[in-house]
Amino acid sequence: MIFENKYIQQRIEKANTLKDAGYNPYANDSQRNTTIEKYLNVNSDVAESENKRDENRHYIVSGRIKFLRIMGKASFVKIEDESGMLQIYVSRDNLPEGFYNTIFKKNIEVGDIIEVGGFPFVTGQGELSLHADSFKLLTKAIAPLPEKFHGITDKEIRYRKRYLDLIMNSEVRKTFQIRSRVISLTRRFFEDKGFLEVETPMMHPIAGGANAKPFVTHHNALGVDRYLRIAPELYLKRLIVGGFEAVFEINRNFRNEGMDATHNPEFTSIEFYWAYKTYKDLIEITKEYFQYLFEHLDLPTLLPYGDLEVNFDNFQEIPLIESLTSIGDVPADVTRDKEKIIAYLNEKGVTVKPGMNLGQLQGELFDEFVEEKLIDPTFITEYPVEISPLARRSDEHPEITERFELFIAGREIANAFSELNDPIDQLSRFEGQMAAKESGDDEAHEMDSDFVEALSYGMAPTAGQGIGIDRLVMLLTNEHSIRDVLLFPAMKPVTQETTEDSQEEV
Repeated sequence: MIFENKYIQQRIEKANTLKDAGYNPYANDSQRNTTIEKYLNVNSDVAESENKRDENRHYIVSGRIKFLRIMGKASFVKIEDESGMLQIYVSRDNLPEGFYNTIFKKNIEVGDIIEVGGFPFVTGQGELSLHADSFKLLTKAIAPLPEKFHGITDKEIRYRKRYLDLIMNSEVRKTFQIRSRVISLTRRFFEDKGFLEVETPMMHPIAGGANAKPFVTHHNALGVDRYLRIAPELYLKRLIVGGFEAVFEINRNFRNEGMDATHNPEFTSIEFYWAYKTYKDLIEITKEYFQYLFEHLDLPTLLPYGDLEVNFDNFQEIPLIESLTSIGDVPADVTRDKEKIIAYLNEKGVTVKPGMNLGQLQGELFDEFVEEKLIDPTFITEYPVEISPLARRSDEHPEITERFELFIAGREIANAFSELNDPIDQLSRFEGQMAAKESGDDEAHEMDSDFVEALSYGMAPTAGQGIGIDRLVMLLTNEHSIRDVLLFPAMKPVTQETTEDSQEEV
Protein backbone atom coordinates (compact mmCIF):
# COMPACT_ATOMS: atom_id res chain seq x y z
CA MET A 1 0.00 0.00 0.00
CA ILE A 2 1.15 3.55 -0.72
CA PHE A 3 1.02 4.68 2.93
CA GLU A 4 2.77 1.67 4.53
CA ASN A 5 6.19 3.39 4.51
CA LYS A 6 7.22 3.99 8.15
CA TYR A 7 8.24 7.59 7.49
CA ILE A 8 4.87 8.32 5.96
CA GLN A 9 3.18 6.73 8.95
CA GLN A 10 5.13 9.02 11.27
CA ARG A 11 4.02 12.06 9.34
CA ILE A 12 0.39 10.90 9.34
CA GLU A 13 0.62 10.65 13.12
CA LYS A 14 1.90 14.22 13.27
CA ALA A 15 -0.99 15.39 11.08
CA ASN A 16 -3.41 13.70 13.49
CA THR A 17 -1.64 15.30 16.45
CA LEU A 18 -2.16 18.71 14.87
CA LYS A 19 -5.83 17.99 14.34
CA ASP A 20 -6.21 16.93 17.98
CA ALA A 21 -4.55 20.18 19.05
CA GLY A 22 -7.01 22.20 17.00
CA TYR A 23 -4.76 22.98 14.04
CA ASN A 24 -6.04 22.06 10.57
CA PRO A 25 -3.10 20.47 8.69
CA TYR A 26 -4.85 21.31 5.40
CA ALA A 27 -6.01 24.87 5.96
CA ASN A 28 -7.68 26.81 3.18
CA ASP A 29 -7.56 30.39 4.45
CA SER A 30 -4.28 31.69 3.07
CA GLN A 31 -3.66 35.43 3.51
CA ARG A 32 -0.50 35.66 1.38
CA ASN A 33 0.00 39.21 0.11
CA THR A 34 3.24 38.93 -1.85
CA THR A 35 5.50 36.46 -3.61
CA ILE A 36 9.05 35.74 -2.50
CA GLU A 37 10.51 37.41 -5.59
CA LYS A 38 8.53 40.60 -4.95
CA TYR A 39 9.44 40.54 -1.26
CA LEU A 40 13.15 40.31 -2.04
CA ASN A 41 12.96 43.06 -4.67
CA VAL A 42 10.89 45.51 -2.61
CA ASN A 43 13.06 45.10 0.49
CA SER A 44 16.48 45.11 -1.14
CA ASP A 45 17.08 48.54 0.41
CA VAL A 46 16.95 47.11 3.95
CA ALA A 47 20.52 45.88 3.55
CA GLU A 48 21.60 49.51 3.12
CA SER A 49 19.68 50.75 6.17
CA GLU A 50 21.38 51.50 9.47
CA ASN A 51 19.58 48.83 11.52
CA LYS A 52 19.39 46.18 8.78
CA ARG A 53 15.68 45.74 9.60
CA ASP A 54 12.38 47.55 9.16
CA GLU A 55 9.68 46.59 11.65
CA ASN A 56 7.24 49.03 10.07
CA ARG A 57 6.92 46.83 7.02
CA HIS A 58 4.85 43.67 7.24
CA TYR A 59 4.41 40.89 4.71
CA ILE A 60 2.78 37.48 4.51
CA VAL A 61 4.56 34.90 2.37
CA SER A 62 3.85 31.27 1.66
CA GLY A 63 5.87 28.37 0.33
CA ARG A 64 7.19 24.86 0.77
CA ILE A 65 9.84 24.22 3.43
CA LYS A 66 13.05 23.19 1.65
CA PHE A 67 15.39 23.50 4.63
CA LEU A 68 14.82 23.46 8.38
CA ARG A 69 17.34 24.02 11.17
CA ILE A 70 15.72 23.81 14.58
CA MET A 71 17.60 25.21 17.58
CA GLY A 72 16.66 25.81 21.20
CA LYS A 73 14.64 29.00 21.20
CA ALA A 74 14.87 29.90 17.52
CA SER A 75 15.06 28.24 14.13
CA PHE A 76 15.87 29.04 10.52
CA VAL A 77 13.55 27.88 7.74
CA LYS A 78 14.01 28.25 4.00
CA ILE A 79 10.78 28.26 2.01
CA GLU A 80 10.29 28.26 -1.74
CA ASP A 81 7.42 29.39 -3.92
CA GLU A 82 7.28 29.50 -7.71
CA SER A 83 9.27 32.74 -7.78
CA GLY A 84 12.18 31.99 -5.45
CA MET A 85 13.62 31.01 -2.07
CA LEU A 86 13.44 32.97 1.21
CA GLN A 87 14.97 32.46 4.64
CA ILE A 88 12.64 32.76 7.65
CA TYR A 89 13.75 33.39 11.22
CA VAL A 90 11.35 31.77 13.69
CA SER A 91 11.71 32.70 17.37
CA ARG A 92 9.86 31.12 20.29
CA ASP A 93 9.17 34.50 21.89
CA ASN A 94 7.52 35.98 18.77
CA LEU A 95 4.89 33.25 18.45
CA PRO A 96 1.87 32.37 20.64
CA GLU A 97 2.78 30.78 23.95
CA GLY A 98 3.54 27.09 23.63
CA PHE A 99 3.34 27.05 19.81
CA TYR A 100 7.08 26.87 19.20
CA ASN A 101 7.81 23.95 21.52
CA THR A 102 4.66 21.85 21.14
CA ILE A 103 3.64 22.50 17.55
CA PHE A 104 6.53 23.89 15.52
CA LYS A 105 9.45 21.84 16.85
CA LYS A 106 7.58 18.55 17.00
CA ASN A 107 5.31 18.60 13.96
CA ILE A 108 6.69 20.90 11.24
CA GLU A 109 9.01 19.26 8.69
CA VAL A 110 10.73 19.73 5.36
CA GLY A 111 8.15 19.44 2.59
CA ASP A 112 5.32 21.12 4.53
CA ILE A 113 3.72 24.19 2.97
CA ILE A 114 3.48 27.08 5.39
CA GLU A 115 2.44 30.72 5.59
CA VAL A 116 4.53 33.19 7.59
CA GLY A 117 3.99 36.83 8.48
CA GLY A 118 6.73 39.18 9.58
CA PHE A 119 9.11 42.03 8.78
CA PRO A 120 12.29 42.21 6.67
CA PHE A 121 15.74 42.06 8.21
CA VAL A 122 19.27 41.15 7.19
CA THR A 123 21.16 38.41 9.04
CA GLY A 124 24.73 38.72 10.22
CA GLN A 125 25.75 36.76 7.12
CA GLY A 126 24.14 39.45 4.96
CA GLU A 127 21.08 37.47 3.79
CA LEU A 128 17.80 39.35 3.42
CA SER A 129 15.30 37.31 5.43
CA LEU A 130 11.92 37.57 7.13
CA HIS A 131 11.54 37.79 10.92
CA ALA A 132 8.38 35.80 11.69
CA ASP A 133 5.66 37.03 14.02
CA SER A 134 2.98 34.61 12.75
CA PHE A 135 3.17 31.04 11.53
CA LYS A 136 0.50 28.85 9.92
CA LEU A 137 0.64 25.37 8.46
CA LEU A 138 -1.24 25.27 5.15
CA THR A 139 -0.48 21.74 3.97
CA LYS A 140 1.11 18.85 5.85
CA ALA A 141 3.26 16.76 3.50
CA ILE A 142 2.98 13.13 4.58
CA ALA A 143 5.49 11.84 2.03
CA PRO A 144 9.08 12.93 2.81
CA LEU A 145 11.06 14.68 0.10
CA PRO A 146 14.34 13.19 -1.16
CA GLU A 147 17.23 13.93 1.16
CA LYS A 148 19.21 15.57 -1.63
CA PHE A 149 18.59 19.30 -1.20
CA HIS A 150 19.96 20.03 -4.67
CA GLY A 151 17.53 17.86 -6.53
CA ILE A 152 16.89 14.45 -7.99
CA THR A 153 19.37 13.07 -10.51
CA ASP A 154 17.67 9.74 -11.28
CA LYS A 155 15.98 10.38 -14.64
CA GLU A 156 13.56 7.48 -14.20
CA ILE A 157 12.15 9.15 -11.07
CA ARG A 158 12.26 12.63 -12.59
CA TYR A 159 10.12 11.65 -15.57
CA ARG A 160 7.69 9.36 -13.73
CA LYS A 161 7.24 11.71 -10.78
CA ARG A 162 7.46 15.06 -12.49
CA TYR A 163 5.78 16.74 -9.54
CA LEU A 164 8.71 15.65 -7.36
CA ASP A 165 11.18 16.78 -10.00
CA LEU A 166 9.54 20.22 -10.05
CA ILE A 167 9.64 20.45 -6.25
CA MET A 168 13.32 19.58 -6.04
CA ASN A 169 14.76 21.13 -9.22
CA SER A 170 13.97 24.81 -9.72
CA GLU A 171 15.82 24.80 -13.05
CA VAL A 172 13.27 22.32 -14.39
CA ARG A 173 10.48 24.80 -13.68
CA LYS A 174 12.40 27.42 -15.66
CA THR A 175 12.52 25.10 -18.67
CA PHE A 176 8.75 24.76 -18.68
CA GLN A 177 8.25 28.46 -18.10
CA ILE A 178 10.32 29.06 -21.25
CA ARG A 179 8.24 26.46 -23.08
CA SER A 180 5.08 28.31 -22.13
CA ARG A 181 6.57 31.58 -23.32
CA VAL A 182 7.63 30.03 -26.64
CA ILE A 183 4.05 28.89 -27.30
CA SER A 184 2.64 32.26 -26.26
CA LEU A 185 5.13 34.16 -28.44
CA THR A 186 4.46 31.84 -31.37
CA ARG A 187 0.75 32.54 -31.14
CA ARG A 188 1.35 36.30 -30.93
CA PHE A 189 3.80 36.29 -33.86
CA PHE A 190 1.36 34.62 -36.24
CA GLU A 191 -1.62 36.63 -35.06
CA ASP A 192 0.36 39.83 -35.64
CA LYS A 193 1.06 38.56 -39.17
CA GLY A 194 -2.69 38.27 -39.80
CA PHE A 195 -3.07 34.51 -39.32
CA LEU A 196 -6.25 33.10 -37.78
CA GLU A 197 -5.90 30.46 -35.06
CA VAL A 198 -8.21 27.50 -35.67
CA GLU A 199 -8.96 24.09 -34.17
CA THR A 200 -9.33 20.97 -36.28
CA PRO A 201 -10.29 17.39 -35.32
CA MET A 202 -8.00 15.25 -33.17
CA MET A 203 -9.75 12.04 -34.28
CA HIS A 204 -9.61 11.38 -38.01
CA PRO A 205 -11.49 8.89 -40.18
CA ILE A 206 -8.27 8.50 -42.22
CA ALA A 207 -4.70 8.60 -40.91
CA GLY A 208 -3.47 11.42 -43.15
CA GLY A 209 -1.29 14.47 -43.30
CA ALA A 210 2.07 12.71 -42.94
CA ASN A 211 3.82 9.39 -43.38
CA ALA A 212 3.51 7.78 -39.96
CA LYS A 213 1.92 4.88 -38.11
CA PRO A 214 -1.23 6.01 -36.26
CA PHE A 215 -2.91 5.16 -32.97
CA VAL A 216 -6.31 3.56 -33.52
CA THR A 217 -9.35 4.00 -31.31
CA HIS A 218 -13.03 3.10 -31.70
CA HIS A 219 -16.04 5.39 -31.71
CA ASN A 220 -18.83 3.39 -30.07
CA ALA A 221 -21.75 5.59 -31.12
CA LEU A 222 -20.75 5.55 -34.80
CA GLY A 223 -19.42 2.01 -34.71
CA VAL A 224 -16.27 2.96 -36.60
CA ASP A 225 -12.53 3.17 -35.95
CA ARG A 226 -10.90 6.56 -35.66
CA TYR A 227 -7.24 7.55 -35.78
CA LEU A 228 -5.57 9.98 -33.41
CA ARG A 229 -4.26 12.56 -35.77
CA ILE A 230 -0.72 12.32 -37.03
CA ALA A 231 -0.93 15.85 -38.50
CA PRO A 232 -3.63 18.52 -39.00
CA GLU A 233 -2.45 19.35 -42.53
CA LEU A 234 -5.34 18.10 -44.65
CA TYR A 235 -7.98 19.80 -42.51
CA LEU A 236 -6.09 23.09 -42.49
CA LYS A 237 -5.83 23.00 -46.28
CA ARG A 238 -9.56 22.38 -46.51
CA LEU A 239 -9.93 25.74 -44.74
CA ILE A 240 -7.80 27.38 -47.43
CA VAL A 241 -10.14 25.83 -50.02
CA GLY A 242 -13.02 27.35 -48.07
CA GLY A 243 -11.63 30.87 -48.36
CA PHE A 244 -9.46 31.49 -45.31
CA GLU A 245 -6.10 32.79 -46.51
CA ALA A 246 -3.86 32.44 -43.46
CA VAL A 247 -4.52 29.91 -40.68
CA PHE A 248 -2.51 28.22 -37.96
CA GLU A 249 -3.02 25.61 -35.26
CA ILE A 250 -0.91 24.84 -32.19
CA ASN A 251 -1.81 21.43 -30.88
CA ARG A 252 -0.91 17.79 -30.32
CA ASN A 253 -0.12 15.11 -32.87
CA PHE A 254 0.13 11.38 -32.17
CA ARG A 255 2.36 8.81 -33.83
CA ASN A 256 2.52 5.16 -32.87
CA GLU A 257 6.24 4.82 -33.34
CA GLY A 258 9.44 4.35 -31.39
CA MET A 259 10.68 6.63 -28.62
CA ASP A 260 14.12 8.18 -28.45
CA ALA A 261 15.81 11.47 -27.58
CA THR A 262 13.72 13.40 -30.14
CA HIS A 263 10.53 11.31 -30.43
CA ASN A 264 7.55 10.95 -28.10
CA PRO A 265 4.25 9.29 -29.11
CA GLU A 266 2.43 12.60 -28.59
CA PHE A 267 4.06 15.90 -29.41
CA THR A 268 3.21 19.54 -30.01
CA SER A 269 3.60 21.43 -33.26
CA ILE A 270 2.41 24.54 -35.01
CA GLU A 271 1.20 24.17 -38.56
CA PHE A 272 0.34 27.21 -40.63
CA TYR A 273 -0.93 27.69 -44.19
CA TRP A 274 -0.63 30.86 -46.23
CA ALA A 275 -2.50 31.44 -49.48
CA TYR A 276 -0.81 33.14 -52.44
CA LYS A 277 2.65 32.33 -51.03
CA THR A 278 5.42 29.83 -51.89
CA TYR A 279 7.94 27.89 -49.86
CA LYS A 280 10.42 30.71 -50.46
CA ASP A 281 8.10 33.06 -48.56
CA LEU A 282 8.11 30.51 -45.74
CA ILE A 283 11.89 30.60 -45.58
CA GLU A 284 11.71 34.35 -44.97
CA ILE A 285 8.93 34.21 -42.37
CA THR A 286 10.81 31.43 -40.55
CA LYS A 287 13.86 33.66 -40.25
CA GLU A 288 11.61 36.44 -38.91
CA TYR A 289 10.02 34.02 -36.46
CA PHE A 290 13.37 32.99 -34.98
CA GLN A 291 14.48 36.60 -34.74
CA TYR A 292 11.22 37.41 -32.93
CA LEU A 293 11.71 34.55 -30.43
CA PHE A 294 15.32 35.46 -29.71
CA GLU A 295 14.45 39.12 -29.13
CA HIS A 296 11.56 38.41 -26.77
CA LEU A 297 13.32 35.59 -24.90
CA ASP A 298 16.47 37.72 -24.67
CA LEU A 299 18.68 34.96 -26.06
CA PRO A 300 22.08 35.40 -27.74
CA THR A 301 22.10 34.60 -31.46
CA LEU A 302 25.27 32.57 -30.85
CA LEU A 303 23.51 29.89 -28.84
CA PRO A 304 25.28 27.03 -27.03
CA TYR A 305 23.81 23.57 -27.46
CA GLY A 306 25.79 20.92 -25.64
CA ASP A 307 29.28 20.93 -27.13
CA LEU A 308 28.00 22.84 -30.16
CA GLU A 309 27.55 26.54 -30.83
CA VAL A 310 24.71 27.46 -33.18
CA ASN A 311 24.93 30.74 -35.06
CA PHE A 312 21.43 32.08 -35.68
CA ASP A 313 22.87 34.91 -37.75
CA ASN A 314 23.97 32.30 -40.29
CA PHE A 315 20.90 30.79 -41.96
CA GLN A 316 21.87 28.69 -44.98
CA GLU A 317 19.97 27.17 -47.90
CA ILE A 318 21.07 24.16 -49.96
CA PRO A 319 19.31 21.63 -52.26
CA LEU A 320 19.15 18.07 -50.93
CA ILE A 321 21.12 16.44 -53.77
CA GLU A 322 23.82 19.07 -53.52
CA SER A 323 24.07 18.51 -49.77
CA LEU A 324 24.81 14.81 -50.34
CA THR A 325 28.05 15.67 -52.10
CA SER A 326 29.09 18.98 -50.49
CA ILE A 327 28.29 17.99 -46.90
CA GLY A 328 27.85 14.21 -46.90
CA ASP A 329 30.85 13.47 -49.18
CA VAL A 330 28.76 11.05 -51.26
CA PRO A 331 30.24 10.68 -54.79
CA ALA A 332 28.20 12.68 -57.30
CA ASP A 333 27.71 9.71 -59.64
CA VAL A 334 26.12 7.74 -56.79
CA THR A 335 23.46 10.29 -55.80
CA ARG A 336 21.16 9.83 -58.83
CA ASP A 337 21.56 6.10 -59.49
CA LYS A 338 19.39 3.66 -57.54
CA GLU A 339 21.69 0.64 -57.79
CA LYS A 340 24.79 2.66 -56.98
CA ILE A 341 23.09 4.11 -53.89
CA ILE A 342 22.18 0.63 -52.66
CA ALA A 343 25.74 -0.56 -53.20
CA TYR A 344 27.16 2.53 -51.48
CA LEU A 345 24.89 2.14 -48.45
CA ASN A 346 25.72 -1.55 -48.17
CA GLU A 347 29.41 -0.72 -48.38
CA LYS A 348 28.95 1.72 -45.49
CA GLY A 349 27.15 -0.88 -43.39
CA VAL A 350 23.67 0.64 -43.77
CA THR A 351 20.80 -1.83 -44.10
CA VAL A 352 18.52 -1.01 -47.04
CA LYS A 353 14.86 -1.99 -46.94
CA PRO A 354 13.80 -3.93 -50.05
CA GLY A 355 11.67 -2.11 -52.61
CA MET A 356 12.87 1.41 -51.85
CA ASN A 357 12.58 3.85 -54.76
CA LEU A 358 15.18 6.39 -55.85
CA GLY A 359 13.75 9.23 -53.76
CA GLN A 360 13.61 7.10 -50.64
CA LEU A 361 17.20 5.99 -51.17
CA GLN A 362 18.33 9.59 -51.60
CA GLY A 363 16.56 10.30 -48.32
CA GLU A 364 18.52 7.46 -46.71
CA LEU A 365 21.78 8.98 -47.92
CA PHE A 366 20.78 12.30 -46.40
CA ASP A 367 19.78 10.76 -43.06
CA GLU A 368 23.01 8.81 -42.79
CA PHE A 369 25.62 11.25 -44.05
CA VAL A 370 24.26 14.81 -43.90
CA GLU A 371 21.67 15.48 -41.20
CA GLU A 372 23.86 15.38 -38.10
CA LYS A 373 26.39 17.72 -39.74
CA LEU A 374 23.87 20.56 -40.11
CA ILE A 375 24.69 22.71 -37.07
CA ASP A 376 23.82 26.28 -38.06
CA PRO A 377 20.20 26.74 -39.26
CA THR A 378 20.03 25.13 -42.71
CA PHE A 379 17.10 24.94 -45.12
CA ILE A 380 17.47 21.73 -47.15
CA THR A 381 15.39 22.24 -50.31
CA GLU A 382 14.22 20.39 -53.43
CA TYR A 383 13.11 17.07 -51.97
CA PRO A 384 12.29 14.16 -54.32
CA VAL A 385 8.62 13.72 -55.24
CA GLU A 386 8.64 10.13 -53.97
CA ILE A 387 9.10 11.25 -50.35
CA SER A 388 6.92 14.37 -50.59
CA PRO A 389 3.37 13.15 -51.34
CA LEU A 390 1.67 16.45 -50.49
CA ALA A 391 4.18 18.94 -51.91
CA ARG A 392 3.95 20.80 -55.23
CA ARG A 393 6.24 19.70 -58.05
CA SER A 394 8.80 22.11 -59.37
CA ASP A 395 7.73 23.48 -62.75
CA GLU A 396 11.34 23.39 -63.99
CA HIS A 397 12.25 19.98 -62.53
CA PRO A 398 9.15 17.78 -62.06
CA GLU A 399 11.12 15.06 -60.26
CA ILE A 400 11.61 17.36 -57.23
CA THR A 401 9.23 19.40 -55.09
CA GLU A 402 9.12 22.95 -53.78
CA ARG A 403 9.87 21.81 -50.27
CA PHE A 404 12.32 22.45 -47.47
CA GLU A 405 13.15 21.02 -44.09
CA LEU A 406 14.94 23.19 -41.53
CA PHE A 407 17.76 21.53 -39.60
CA ILE A 408 19.49 22.99 -36.55
CA ALA A 409 22.13 21.31 -34.38
CA GLY A 410 21.77 18.13 -36.45
CA ARG A 411 18.02 17.79 -36.00
CA GLU A 412 14.94 18.52 -38.05
CA ILE A 413 12.97 21.46 -36.63
CA ALA A 414 10.51 22.28 -39.44
CA ASN A 415 9.03 20.89 -42.64
CA ALA A 416 7.44 23.08 -45.30
CA PHE A 417 6.44 23.24 -48.94
CA SER A 418 4.44 24.91 -51.62
CA GLU A 419 1.25 22.89 -51.42
CA LEU A 420 0.10 20.56 -54.13
CA ASN A 421 -3.22 21.97 -55.37
CA ASP A 422 -3.61 19.90 -58.55
CA PRO A 423 -6.32 17.32 -57.65
CA ILE A 424 -5.30 14.94 -60.47
CA ASP A 425 -1.66 14.94 -59.36
CA GLN A 426 -2.74 14.55 -55.72
CA LEU A 427 -4.91 11.53 -56.57
CA SER A 428 -1.98 9.96 -58.43
CA ARG A 429 0.33 10.55 -55.44
CA PHE A 430 -2.18 8.97 -53.07
CA GLU A 431 -2.45 5.96 -55.38
CA GLY A 432 1.34 5.63 -55.30
CA GLN A 433 1.26 5.74 -51.51
CA MET A 434 -1.42 3.06 -51.42
CA ALA A 435 0.75 0.84 -53.61
CA ALA A 436 3.63 1.37 -51.18
CA LYS A 437 1.34 0.43 -48.28
CA GLU A 438 0.32 -2.78 -50.05
CA SER A 439 4.02 -3.55 -50.48
CA GLY A 440 4.52 -3.40 -46.70
CA ASP A 441 5.16 0.28 -45.94
CA ASP A 442 2.92 0.75 -42.87
CA GLU A 443 3.79 4.46 -42.72
CA ALA A 444 2.62 5.24 -46.26
CA HIS A 445 -0.12 7.84 -46.63
CA GLU A 446 -3.74 6.71 -46.77
CA MET A 447 -6.04 7.56 -49.67
CA ASP A 448 -8.17 10.60 -48.73
CA SER A 449 -10.88 10.90 -51.37
CA ASP A 450 -12.65 13.74 -49.56
CA PHE A 451 -9.48 15.82 -49.59
CA VAL A 452 -9.02 15.19 -53.30
CA GLU A 453 -12.62 16.28 -53.81
CA ALA A 454 -11.95 19.44 -51.78
CA LEU A 455 -8.99 20.25 -54.03
CA SER A 456 -11.22 19.76 -57.06
CA TYR A 457 -13.17 22.87 -56.03
CA GLY A 458 -9.94 24.84 -56.26
CA MET A 459 -7.34 25.76 -53.64
CA ALA A 460 -5.42 28.99 -54.11
CA PRO A 461 -1.64 28.67 -54.50
CA THR A 462 -0.60 28.02 -50.90
CA ALA A 463 2.46 27.36 -48.79
CA GLY A 464 2.35 25.46 -45.50
CA GLN A 465 4.75 24.62 -42.72
CA GLY A 466 4.98 22.61 -39.53
CA ILE A 467 7.39 23.40 -36.68
CA GLY A 468 8.02 20.96 -33.85
CA ILE A 469 7.55 22.91 -30.63
CA ASP A 470 9.18 20.26 -28.44
CA ARG A 471 12.40 20.15 -30.46
CA LEU A 472 12.41 23.93 -30.67
CA VAL A 473 12.20 24.22 -26.88
CA MET A 474 14.96 21.61 -26.54
CA LEU A 475 17.14 23.81 -28.70
CA LEU A 476 16.38 27.04 -26.84
CA THR A 477 16.86 25.51 -23.37
CA ASN A 478 19.91 23.37 -24.17
CA GLU A 479 18.08 20.15 -23.36
CA HIS A 480 19.04 16.96 -25.18
CA SER A 481 16.09 14.68 -24.54
CA ILE A 482 12.52 15.42 -25.53
CA ARG A 483 11.48 14.06 -22.13
CA ASP A 484 13.13 17.06 -20.49
CA VAL A 485 10.74 19.48 -22.23
CA LEU A 486 7.56 17.42 -21.77
CA LEU A 487 5.92 17.65 -18.37
CA PHE A 488 4.68 14.07 -18.53
CA PRO A 489 6.57 12.10 -21.21
CA ALA A 490 5.48 8.63 -22.27
CA MET A 491 7.09 5.92 -20.15
CA LYS A 492 7.16 2.15 -20.30
CA PRO A 493 5.05 0.43 -17.62
CA VAL A 494 6.40 0.44 -14.08
CA THR A 495 8.02 -2.85 -13.04
CA GLN A 496 8.42 -4.11 -9.49
CA GLU A 497 12.14 -3.36 -9.74
CA THR A 498 11.44 0.21 -10.87
CA THR A 499 8.98 0.71 -8.01
CA GLU A 500 11.47 -0.52 -5.41
CA ASP A 501 14.22 1.69 -6.79
CA SER A 502 11.94 4.71 -6.67
CA GLN A 503 10.93 4.04 -3.06
CA GLU A 504 14.57 3.79 -2.03
CA GLU A 505 15.37 7.08 -3.73
CA VAL A 506 12.58 9.09 -2.11
